[in-house]
Amino acid sequence: MTPGTDEATENARVCDAAPAANGRSILRIEKQSIGRLHTHKTDGLKRVFSVLGPGLITGASDDDPSGIGTYAAAGARFGYAPLWTAVFTFPLMAAVQFICAKIGLVSGCGIASVLRRYYSKKLLFACVFALTVANTINAGADLLAIAAGFNLLLPLPISAGIAPIAGLLLAFQIWGSYRLIARVFKWLTLALFAYIGAAILAKPDWPSVLRGTFLPTIEFNGAFLAMLVALLGTTISPYLFFWQADQEVEEEAARRNGLARGRGTTQRKLDDAALDVGVGMFLSNVVMYFIILASAATLHQAGKTDVNSAAEAAEALRPVAGDAATILMALGLIGTGFLAVPVLTTSAAYAVCEAFGWKCSLDAKPAQAKEFYLALGAATVGAIVIDLVGVSAVDALFWTAVINGFLAPPLLVVIMLIANNKKVMGRHVNGRWMNVLGWGATIVMFAAALGLILTWNQS
Repeated sequence: MTPGTDEATENARVCDAAPAANGRSILRIEKQSIGRLHTHKTDGLKRVFSVLGPGLITGASDDDPSGIGTYAAAGARFGYAPLWTAVFTFPLMAAVQFICAKIGLVSGCGIASVLRRYYSKKLLFACVFALTVANTINAGADLLAIAAGFNLLLPLPISAGIAPIAGLLLAFQIWGSYRLIARVFKWLTLALFAYIGAAILAKPDWPSVLRGTFLPTIEFNGAFLAMLVALLGTTISPYLFFWQADQEVEEEAARRNGLARGRGTTQRKLDDAALDVGVGMFLSNVVMYFIILASAATLHQAGKTDVNSAAEAAEALRPVAGDAATILMALGLIGTGFLAVPVLTTSAAYAVCEAFGWKCSLDAKPAQAKEFYLALGAATVGAIVIDLVGVSAVDALFWTAVINGFLAPPLLVVIMLIANNKKVMGRHVNGRWMNVLGWGATIVMFAAALGLILTWNQS
């Protein structure tokens, strides 16, 4: 911490145009900090559990109610055919999220701050605006899904539950410390296992499951291509890029307990981040896989191919898989919604504040980061308004997919340029395989955006 700077102000980080620290400065900071940083064992499962954090939470938040609805709709309409997409997207999304984590660890800033320092302001504000709009709409759809999940279990009106749920989540974000929020988020990831249970209860046709998993199927028609675009856009989403980098910065600040955190990182921390991200993305895609499987084994087999939301999918499972599967799906819907909505609103607030150079941290008190919490509140209120004005969840999710589908490809280009920029990354620029996977994901997302245009008016 620089002289005269209090701990609260340091934690309420501002990533301004400080010159990049050289290797010696980074090494000196690390040596000064090492005695006071939390250490952990490196053997086996103990190390795995000790490093799980931002990557695990990011992976779990990727399976939000809107994503669940997309996966359920894909399985209901096309059966086991889309299962291969869960396998295909895993290395791509793991690479992208690790690159974002590395940017946060090395630069000490979120992606919006890096964009503000090194790239065009027009590009910065275009990305932040599109991200904020998409996140707000997505958060509104997810709030609606949480209320619908409660409605599956209890006779509570869906509309009456939206504002109280949003208020509870906002209060938790404002008055909870980062450590508390991170711990709660980690426990909420357990809700995702509900979908694995639901899939097992569905008693799928395993030979067909294996064919759908390992023999990729692509149908060159509007309906299938539109579904493929939706799956890619839901899995590799822009808000995850921003969230991952910002949470690495938050996590590092929490570990240091107020010590100065310079630019740069160690190979050990990058290895830990790679493990964390790998586990998180693997869990995310396993859940994606089993949601498609459950819907294919039940809804598709029963001829119920038109599913427009995760809540609708859960209710539709009742007559074909019993009450247990529906309860599991509903609980998973609620748990993932409580995880995803704060991720969506907070990542929007991070991006807005970093774009203007304002302080932002979940560890800061409201008086120390007013703009951050105002942006957070505005995103939450916007999400509530979207639900209360009568915008359908289907329309909200559609327009979110459209915005994300067009935002992700150019943003991935910028992220890849940052990751290969020595002024930002120093000696931690991407290696060959990270570039292969990262640029591969970029090309796939550009193809998805093109596919969205080509299939726009096709069913």
